[in-house]
Parts: sequence; structure tokens; C-alpha cells
Amino acid sequence: MSGRVMSDFQYVPLDEIRRAMAAAKDDPNERVEVLGALARINVLYMIARAGSGHPGTTFSSLDLVAWLQLNELRVGEDPRNPQDVYFSSKGHDVPAFYALMIALERLPFESLHTLRRLGGLPGHPDVGTATVAMNTGSLGMGISKAKGIAIANRRLGIDGRVYVLTGDGELQEGQIWESLQQAANMHLHEVTAIVDYNKIQSDTWVRAVSDLGDLTRKFEAFGWDVQRCDGHDPAQIGEALSGARAAGDQPSVILADTIKGKGVSFMEGPAMPPEDQMYHFHSGAPDVEQYVRAHTELLAKANKKLEKLGVEPLRVEGVPRPPTRPRSGTQRFIPVYAESLVKQAAQRQDVIALDADLVLDCGLIPFRDRFPERFIECGIAEQDMVSVASGIALRGLLPVAHSFSCFLSARPNEQIYNNATEHRKVVYVGSLAGLLPGGPGHSHQCVRDISSLGAIPHLVMIEPSCEEEVALAVDFCLNSSDESCYLRLVSILVQVPYELPSGYQLIEGRGVVLRDGTDGVVFGYGPIMLAQAVRASEELERDHGFSLKVVNLPWLNRVDDDWLCETIEGCQAVFTLDNHYIAGGQGAMLGARLAELNIDRSFVFRRFGLTQVPESGGNVEVLAAHGLDGASLAEAMQQTLSAMTA
Repeated sequence: MSGRVMSDFQYVPLDEIRRAMAAAKDDPNERVEVLGALARINVLYMIARAGSGHPGTTFSSLDLVAWLQLNELRVGEDPRNPQDVYFSSKGHDVPAFYALMIALERLPFESLHTLRRLGGLPGHPDVGTATVAMNTGSLGMGISKAKGIAIANRRLGIDGRVYVLTGDGELQEGQIWESLQQAANMHLHEVTAIVDYNKIQSDTWVRAVSDLGDLTRKFEAFGWDVQRCDGHDPAQIGEALSGARAAGDQPSVILADTIKGKGVSFMEGPAMPPEDQMYHFHSGAPDVEQYVRAHTELLAKANKKLEKLGVEPLRVEGVPRPPTRPRSGTQRFIPVYAESLVKQAAQRQDVIALDADLVLDCGLIPFRDRFPERFIECGIAEQDMVSVASGIALRGLLPVAHSFSCFLSARPNEQIYNNATEHRKVVYVGSLAGLLPGGPGHSHQCVRDISSLGAIPHLVMIEPSCEEEVALAVDFCLNSSDESCYLRLVSILVQVPYELPSGYQLIEGRGVVLRDGTDGVVFGYGPIMLAQAVRASEELERDHGFSLKVVNLPWLNRVDDDWLCETIEGCQAVFTLDNHYIAGGQGAMLGARLAELNIDRSFVFRRFGLTQVPESGGNVEVLAAHGLDGASLAEAMQQTLSAMTA
């Protein structure tokens, strides 16, 4: 031990990794075991320091990836363009990949400290990181991408194999099964899929969400060779991969039985669901007590392995934990949504809630427990869920479909449009909306849903600005609107430096002034951008003498013309602020409407929002990187207002 107190986050430095790996150099199985033990310590450090991640699936996949990297993959002359390709389709496990690449010195050791930080290692795989071959996005893409690599290899005369890691919950995605038949028909024996078969998906057990049945028979029916192994036993992993290479002209799948959270006893998920039916270490970071317990256990296991090799115990290094941020004045929308939905369902027997394997994140546990007969778990299958909702609506019931906004708006987009053409009401609730949290990376930062859904007929889109408005929005979607609705919810804990006026009610197409002003007006929605708009307005008044009106317009694709004209009256500049790409956001709608109204006076119109793929990092630094924090907005708006008055 280094002598540092356990208030630090501790990691295994590079010289210690080299020393330990040198002792196991003669036995491939021992090398995998030692590398896995060291990498687990560093993975725990990375996730704890980042404050978020996916420890369960990272630990379950680590031994499989370690074997591939040490014993299977042929790199070739150019490490940036390897002969054999490995990538993860599920993506949540990427801290394991990073830790292994760092230990094998294929990534700079300093990057160990940069998980989910701006300019560092993204929260999900991204090709901007050296050694990452493919991005992840919505689940189910991996085998299709692997097929494409294999087809290109044949065309180019490259003798290379392609290994793709999937999750077992991921097998609920339709694209997985679409990809299998063609691979068999084309005899793509170069492709090996590896299923991290830990039996648990996001927060609960696969069998409780959507049982996969007999996977061996299913894959064989699609013409695939099937191998099975203990995904934590290096010898069995090696034998399974040897069997895959010997499978003739068939593509192969390895069903690797693993344990979610492997290596940390209290994180390890049992084979059968516990009474509460929840797994608690899928996502997030360990708290202080959990981190100390997990680190102590992992370090002891690593040192025990080294002792058998006759090697001295590990020396670890540490960095101080960051201070805890105050939570005063903060709000969290999902619990308020959960309470509001249950309240509405108690009054309306026709409300049916559907979920796409995000029961915890979408706030559906209270509904599921109170109305189990009206709760439908569809699993990782958003297209199926949305079309199920169509059938429910046909019979006059009111389906409310839930997922993360990034998945709900994109993958079942065609199904949502089809539902709209049937003129039946469905409510869609997309959580984790917008640029933040920045840690997971662009696969989870939903900044294009307004553009992808905004043109769908008879679909009203709303993003509430505070807890009070969440409850009002739920009531509007379920009771006041005759049309389908898309409710966009921010999931993170947010500071809300404003209040709605007493007696405020939602009126379609109209907003409310949060801070008055006369020189300019900024339209925004939701707590992330409205908080920054208020701060920008305060700074403009304090430092530059400009008076900026801040307006909350929760309607993302509707605006009342009379209200809009009244709101901008007397302002020299009109700004819009989107928690979304500028293209297709609320600002684009407002700009188009103002142009069509032919208002008989001049003003400057300027939009703020994203213009490039979102950065991965801490929330504060991501906002600043995109020029969407209060200080950056104040500077840009000041320049515009100053030019108007010059």
C-alpha cells in the first residue's frame, strides 16, 4: 500500500502493471487472470472518479476482452488498422476496454484519469479514441457492422477476423436477428459474436423482462455455429474461440456465461432475481463506503494472485476525491413525473404504461407496483413497444410509452409516424433528454428529437421547466390534449433559479416570462437552458447595462402568433436557446414563424444551440465547450446588443 488514506481514489500505476505482468509472461491463462485483476482495480477507480459509468457489465465482460487482447487478436503492422478487429456493440462495458488498453500501453496511461471528462475517454465507445473501431448507439448494430467489415475484408483481400461483443439483453433488439440470416447465407465465417451472458440487463433480470429462451437452438436455426463457455475461465474462453475458428464456413457465436459485477462480491448479480427484482450496480458510481469495500476486496484478490507467482504486493497510488456538491435549490423531474402518472392512473382506468427496459430511469416502479396489470415491459425493443401502443390505442385505451429520448425518438420514428396516421392518441415520454448529462457521450445525449419528431402530424411536443410544470404537462398530455403528445424530460438533478408565476397554467403555444427585460428577449425551454438564460440575463444587466427578457416556452413545435408578437414587442434582439441542434430545434420554428408573420419593424434574430456532435465530459465543461453556459451566452448576446445600439 502507498500509505494514503482511503479517502483517496486509488489505482495501479503503470510500473506496477509491468512488474505484475512480467511475472505471468509464460502462461497465457495466468496473464489473463493477472491482467483482469489489475484492470478491475483501475476500472473501479475510473468509474468512481468519473462519478458515473456501468460497473456491472464492465466487470462481467472484462475477462473475455482481456483474453482477446492478449491471445487472440492479430494487430499487424499498423495498430490503427489491425488485421483482426474487435469492438463492443453494447458499449456500456467500455471502461474495461479502456483499462485494458491502458495496461497494455495502447492508450496513454494518463487517460486513466479522464473517463467521461472533456477531451478524455468518452462514456461510450467513440472512434475518436485510438483503438476504438466502432461507435455504439442504439443497441443491436454490432453484428451488422461486423458483417460489413468482413465483406470489405474479402473485397480488399484482407485475411482478418471480426469479433463483436454483445449483451444478452441486447438480443431483444430486432436488428440482431435481422443480421444473423445474411451472415449465414454469405458464409461469413470470419465473424464471431460473443454474448456477455450475465443474465441481467439494465436493472433487472433478462428472464423477467423478455426471456430469450433457448439461445443455442435459436442461433443454430439461423445457421450459426454455437460455442459455450465460462466467460471468466481463461482456458474455457480459449477453447471456445478455437472452436469458433474451426467452424468451417459458418459464422460463430460464443455464449459466454458471466456474472454481472464479477470480482466484487456485493456487486455480483445472482443467477435468480432477488425479492426486490432489481440489480443495483448496472449504472452509476459506488458511494464512499461501497468504493472502499470494493477496492479493498479487489486489491486483496490481486495480491493473492501475485503471491502465488512469488511477486511482492501491489503499490497503489491515489488522488483525492472531489468535494461533494451542494444540492440546495435543486429539483429532480423523474420522481415528480412518477408521482403524477400514478395519480392520473388512479383516476383513469384506461391508462396503460409501456417500458423499454428502463423502468428505474423512467420512474415507472411506482406505477408497476401500484398497477401491475396495466404495466407492460417490452424490453430493449422500442419499435415493438410503439406498435404495441398502437394496438392498445385502437381499443380506446391510452398507452403511455417510455424510453430514453435518444432511443424513443429515433429507432421507432417510423412507428410513431405510422401511429399518427391512424389518428389515435399515444403519449410518448422521453427521459434523459438534451445535452446533459455529458458523461455518457453522444449516443445518449438526445439533441435531435425535436427535429425528428416535430413534423409528425397531430403530435404535440412539450418540455417542462420545473417540477411544477412537469405535473401540469402530465395532466395536459393525458387529459387536455386530443392529439398524441411527446413529453421531453431532463433526468439529471438541476438547479432552477426561477419560479413560475402564481396560478400559472399551460396554454398551448404560449409561454411565460421568467425575468423581465426591454432590450432583448430569449426564448428557451427546460431547466438546463433556462437556468443558463437567467444567468446570462443577470450578467448582461450587471456588467453591461442590458435588460434581457427570459421566456419559458415549453411547446417545442407549437407557438401562438398573437402571444409571440406581444412577447417580442419593443425588443431590439430576439434570441432562441435550444437544448438541441440548432437545425430543427424550437429556434428554427420560431424564426420561420416570425418570418412568415411579416412583422412591421426590424430586430435582430439569433439562435443558440448545438452545431456539432456533443462533447463527452462533465456537465459544466460540456456546456462551456458548446458556448451554452451563462457566461458564454452573455458574451455573445452582449456583442449582438452592442452592435444594435452602436
